[in-house]
Amino acid sequence: MSIDTQRTVADIALEKPQAAAIFERLGIDYCCNGRKPLAEACEQAGVELEHARNLLEQAFSTDQSGALDENWQSLGSLINHIVRKHHAYCREECLRLEPLLAKVVSKHGENHPELERVRAHFTSLRNELSMHLMKEEQVLFPYIIGLEESEKHKSDPPRAPFGTVQNPVRMMMQEHDNAGHLIRGIRGLTGNFTPPEDACNSFKVLYQGLEAFEADLHQHIHLENNLLFPRAITLEDAARLAQTGATSVMDPA
Repeated sequence: MSIDTQRTVADIALEKPQAAAIFERLGIDYCCNGRKPLAEACEQAGVELEHARNLLEQAFSTDQSGALDENWQSLGSLINHIVRKHHAYCREECLRLEPLLAKVVSKHGENHPELERVRAHFTSLRNELSMHLMKEEQVLFPYIIGLEESEKHKSDPPRAPFGTVQNPVRMMMQEHDNAGHLIRGIRGLTGNFTPPEDACNSFKVLYQGLEAFEADLHQHIHLENNLLFPRAITLEDAARLAQTGATSVMDPA
């Protein structure tokens, strides 16, 4: 399979989910800045374009799976996947990593002062994500599910307390950018999650956990920014257009 280098990295990752693992390995941002063409994303990440293309083509040639899990075809099922997999993982790992980080700081902070900055970044990230997940689960996601249900049953769409879904989506994407900035800061402070020579087992486990947390966060943001949110906006636009058309027929000028 030949890769078009002008296709966006988000579209490539949506077409073949295993591309996300390649992008992670190469340090290519396919979530927050996923709407950049592959050529531009490689240049920004300092990755040789032909190397990235070869890796993608090799992976795609040996994998014949579809673009998306069939259970994600509805927005409700996609939301359920995001909440049960990524939101749950985020909360569980924050609870696990925070005390582990405190332990490593207490034992190694004197020799590795960067650890205190890692802890500050992680605390900010945890606080950001805690409020973010709650807003999605309590406000945005129920509205999107209601939109889909109204389309399915040909009923009036739910009232949007925020005017249009584009408003909370814009806010969520900004918060995704903030989270991405914080996790990049942690990667930088930890030397790409590379434990120092004097690292104990807890130190190594911490860095492994932080790297895994980053990878899951990227996939989480990718599914929302590049799949869920655009589909929700399109669905709302269609619902409002249909409602306007119905009103015009009932009350002609």
